[in-house]
Amino acid sequence: MNNANTAQAMYALGINQTAQLINTIGQAITVVVQGNMGTGKSSIINIIALMRPTHKPVYLDCTTMVDSADMFMVKYSEDGKTFKTVPLEDLGLHLPDQPVILMLDEIGKCNRSVILACNRIMLERKHSGYELHPDSIVFATTNLGAEGLGDLLPAHTRNRITVVTMRNPDNMEFIEDFGINNNLDPALLGFCKEKPELFHSFEQYENPDENPYIPHPRSNRAAFTTPRSLHRASDILKMRHLLDDTQLTAALIGTIGDRAALDLAAFIALADKLPTRDQIENDPMNAPVPDSPAAVCMVVYRALATIERTWVDPWLTYMNRLSKEAQGLFVNGVRAPQYSRRADATT
Repeated sequence: MNNANTAQAMYALGINQTAQLINTIGQAITVVVQGNMGTGKSSIINIIALMRPTHKPVYLDCTTMVDSADMFMVKYSEDGKTFKTVPLEDLGLHLPDQPVILMLDEIGKCNRSVILACNRIMLERKHSGYELHPDSIVFATTNLGAEGLGDLLPAHTRNRITVVTMRNPDNMEFIEDFGINNNLDPALLGFCKEKPELFHSFEQYENPDENPYIPHPRSNRAAFTTPRSLHRASDILKMRHLLDDTQLTAALIGTIGDRAALDLAAFIALADKLPTRDQIENDPMNAPVPDSPAAVCMVVYRALATIERTWVDPWLTYMNRLSKEAQGLFVNGVRAPQYSRRADATT
């Protein structure tokens, strides 16, 4: 690894750090966030929108722009003697009185003429007589060049922006910052806790066979695990009562790859042994406690994702029967800054 890549790896940011950086300097400087595919780069706009409730989020999918003509149309001026350009609504340039958060998503994959059309917006916040509100924030996302996905920026574009690397979340960040708040399937969250390697970067492995779960430029895996594909797997698991075992496994293989799907299918069997919410709510002293630590984790994650004020007391009674590790897992989940049910859990 060369010195530049080593420095990037040393100073790679988590998703919340990245959002905070953009929120701080994004009015003056366009930050381009590079990172592995499927790691939540596009979700940054939602995090910044929570920090800036007065701003309007504006999303431009650069991969859908064939050329600059998709971003600006020509029309005659009022006198009919000249013409001018009118910007695409998704750029937010038509909102001079409204500060926006403009995200240019996947800018490294778009046509060169689209990048050229974005240059002035990224540097000056204006184009063709239109100008963003001075409080507007502009940032962009792209994949790592080493992934081999064709993400490249011309040198003169690169000189107008600030590029930062966003690292992959680790398994606990995925669970606590995203999975619980988005009600991902407890079996999937338990699986993620047991398999931290699902969230590793290809840059950690010279040989792709060392980690059979993740995408790697030197492998030919058609499906693999990323935070994005794990989210899709959760959607499938929530409908598993409508599928037979073959259908479920086939769908998982096509979503997260064969190795992860087969391991997850074996792990799902634990979910059938979990106590139901009704058992915990109605008889917390006698509701069954699973023997497997992994199954206990699933019970805790399910409680974090679904807890309501009406059954906090029964849950705490039941939780006292669990291991200290499981109790700590619940408390740490409640204390997480992004936890959406804190008001219900901390009565």
